[in-house]
Amino acid sequence: MGWISSFDLSAYQFRPPNTWEDERGLVVNLYEIALVPDLPAPLDRPEELQHRLALQKAAGGGGLIEAAVTQVDGVPALRQLIKVRLPEGRRQVFLGSYIVPKATCSVVIKVQAAEGAITGVREAFVYDQLLAENRPQDLQEPHPYGADVRGGLPFSRADAAEWDEQFPDHPLTLVRGALEQIVSSFRLTDEFRALPGFAGPPNRRWFQRAR
Repeated sequence: MGWISSFDLSAYQFRPPNTWEDERGLVVNLYEIALVPDLPAPLDRPEELQHRLALQKAAGGGGLIEAAVTQVDGVPALRQLIKVRLPEGRRQVFLGSYIVPKATCSVVIKVQAAEGAITGVREAFVYDQLLAENRPQDLQEPHPYGADVRGGLPFSRADAAEWDEQFPDHPLTLVRGALEQIVSSFRLTDEFRALPGFAGPPNRRWFQRAR
């Protein structure tokens, strides 16, 4: 396919065929996928896309932390961060991605990192901070992408980027930083740029009903 032109993963150890790892526990995957993108709404309807994604992740037992329409090398893309629970214990895995969708294919940058043996330190710190600031109502906020988003891993103020500086080694902080570093050097081929854009899921009637 050859839709990815260049990127800089020199700080990572390559694991064939498409995986890179570093000593901090970050795992990076790059994909060129020759299938219609599995997105529930087009990029030009960001609020609907956020809502649908949040519902999907909750239904699957995870949680959508944030999703935003942005660009990768000047091409419209979706940036998202999600969290899932490992089958054993309470450890969470944080996954970040850039999805660059076209009508019948996509390029995906995926980064993930898991919590270690000690969990919940970031959440406990933010909980105490909000109580100290007399903001207990913030602990029970509904999901920002829809009050009907329930189940899975709940929305947490502790996942916000504002806390990353205080937890530089937290897996969510590492994933956010890696995403930004990778995308800054990521380049797409002219062939991929010229492909027809993603107009939404194939079943248009389904997503029209979601209005």
